[in-house]
Amino acid sequence: MTIQDFIDDTARSVAFLSRVPVPQRHFIGHDGRLSRAVRAFPLAGVLIVLPAAALAAILSALHGPPLLVAFAALALQVLVTGALHEDGLSDSADGIGGGRDRESALAIMKDSRVGSYGAVALVLSFGLRAAAIAALAAALTPSGLGMVLLAVAAAGRTAMVWHWSLLPPARRDGVAASVGEPESGATRFALISGIVIAALLLLPHGTVLSVLVALAAAILAVLAFNRVALRKIGGHTGDTIGATEQFAEMAVLFALAMTL
Repeated sequence: MTIQDFIDDTARSVAFLSRVPVPQRHFIGHDGRLSRAVRAFPLAGVLIVLPAAALAAILSALHGPPLLVAFAALALQVLVTGALHEDGLSDSADGIGGGRDRESALAIMKDSRVGSYGAVALVLSFGLRAAAIAALAAALTPSGLGMVLLAVAAAGRTAMVWHWSLLPPARRDGVAASVGEPESGATRFALISGIVIAALLLLPHGTVLSVLVALAAAILAVLAFNRVALRKIGGHTGDTIGATEQFAEMAVLFALAMTL
C-alpha cells in the first residue's frame, strides 16, 4: 500500500459517502469499484463529519442550548452526506418491516416513497441522536463534544464495512453489488483503523469503560441488524449498509450519553 493509493481511496470514499466535491484526479483509471477503498471508510467518516463536529464545538463554546447544538450538528451532517445513510435506514425499515417475503421486501426497498416504518425509523433516529448529543454537550467541553462526534463518525463507517463484508448480496443488480465486495485485507484494515481512531478520539474525554461500552453497543447493534437482514432479505443491499451506519451511530451515542 502506497500513501498515494490510500489518499485516492480516501477521496473515493468521501465522494461515495457524501456530496463533498472531490478532485477528478483521484478517479483517473478507476473502475468504480470500492473493494479496496472501503479500508478508508473510517477516515472518510471523520473528514465528512468534521464540519458538523466543528459547528457543534463552536455553538457549545458560545453556550448554545444543548438541544439546539445537537440539531444544528445533525442538520449540517445531513446536508454534507445528502441524507445518504438516513435514506438507507428509511428504505430498510419500510422493506424489512412491511415486506411479506424476500421479494416484496426488496421491491419496497427500491421504492423511493417513504412509508410508515421508514418515517418512524427516521423520527427515532434523529430523536435519539439529538437527545444523546444534547446530553453530551451538557457533560463535555466544546472540544470534547467535537472529538466525540468524530469518533462516532468513524465507528459508524466502520460498522458499514463490517456489515457489508459479513453478509452476501441480497440482489445482484443493486448499488452495493455494482461496486464490488470488500477485500478481506481492506476489511481488516477498516476494522482495526476504525477502532483505533474512535478510541484515540474518545479516551481523552471519557474512560476506558465508556469506550468499551460504546464498542460493545456498536457490535451488538450490527450483529442484531445482520441477523434481521439475513433472515428477511437474505443479505445486504446498499440500503442496509446505510442503515447499519445509523444503527451503529445511535448505539454509540446512546452508550456514551449513558456513561460519560
